[in-house]
Amino acid sequence: MSTAKNSRNSAFRKPTVLAVLIGLVISVLSTHAYANGEEKPMEVKVVVISMFEIGDDEGDAPGEFQLWKARQKLTTKYPLPHGFHDVYANTETGVIGIVTGMGTARASAAIMALGLDPRFDLSKAYWLVAGIAGVDPADNTIGSAIWTDYVVDGDLAHHIDAREIPSQWPTGYFPLFTHEPYENAESVDVNNSPNGEVYTLNLPLAKWAYSLTKDTKLLNNEAMDTLRAKYTLSPNAKALPNVSMGAHLSASTFWHGEKLNTWANDWVAYWTQDKGNFVTSGMEDSATLQSLTYLDNAGLVDKERLMILRTASNFTMQPPSLGAAQNLKLESSGEGYAAMGAAIEAAYNVGSGVVNAIVENWDSAKHTIPGSD
Repeated sequence: MSTAKNSRNSAFRKPTVLAVLIGLVISVLSTHAYANGEEKPMEVKVVVISMFEIGDDEGDAPGEFQLWKARQKLTTKYPLPHGFHDVYANTETGVIGIVTGMGTARASAAIMALGLDPRFDLSKAYWLVAGIAGVDPADNTIGSAIWTDYVVDGDLAHHIDAREIPSQWPTGYFPLFTHEPYENAESVDVNNSPNGEVYTLNLPLAKWAYSLTKDTKLLNNEAMDTLRAKYTLSPNAKALPNVSMGAHLSASTFWHGEKLNTWANDWVAYWTQDKGNFVTSGMEDSATLQSLTYLDNAGLVDKERLMILRTASNFTMQPPSLGAAQNLKLESSGEGYAAMGAAIEAAYNVGSGVVNAIVENWDSAKHTIPGSD
């Protein structure tokens, strides 16, 4: 009973042993050179974080990374054999792109690998997570782009099977160090979560990003209209794609259905003390934040420069006409992912507005985080 309703399908081809060895040698040699001051590290202005690519990085159906690589001209390759995917950069603009791989384990490892890499000066870099997600039909619709204000971890918890819980409990999923659902809510500190259950992003920066991009035109199509029309009890689900803000639930189990959607809303409300409203669900963001927190402690990055943009590829629960299992089966067969292409485009079209603004105003953005005044 965990979270993450992302419609993602990674299909990287496995590299040969020779390719891995060559990449490792190149990485080790280049890392040695940078560490010994033989070459100056690249000053990074923006790190674009994608989580998956469907096939190749170019020339086929795009996943989360391909549009960024092509349109931001990320043509310089930095081998990263100790990560999921090589880093690609535009050395003129200072923008780099990374693919973490799906799930919290891969994301945490990939961000840490990049953060410790001496080939890059990340001390002033902005970080943009740009990926697809599921969306709560009570709050928004497929094809929309949602800037994140709070990230709540959906994995760190106690779990008792629903068939064994006390009859008065609404769920068998409850916080660590408690004895029943939503106990000790008054003691939750949304700004200080030692175990990483909740992260508050830089809200002025998130609001700046939203304000800058809120009028971005987003894609829509007939298949999306057909899907959203099924959600007869959810006015926001039947709206056209738009840009908004909301909280994100992060965990590595792809969940689906009305009852778990209710749990997601309650879980986010608990961990944010009702300051955050659950809107999107994905996998990796709590891991990304944890790694950036450690890297920030070491003075290698500024975690206050992180922005998360999640775009809705599917709904987190079924419409009134279907059961949860039926709807999930339809999604897996393709019908439910009518917004996949639109969501991938939205991640670039909205996210690139922020990336371009930072690059074009680097003299100011390097020293002063937008929205801080």
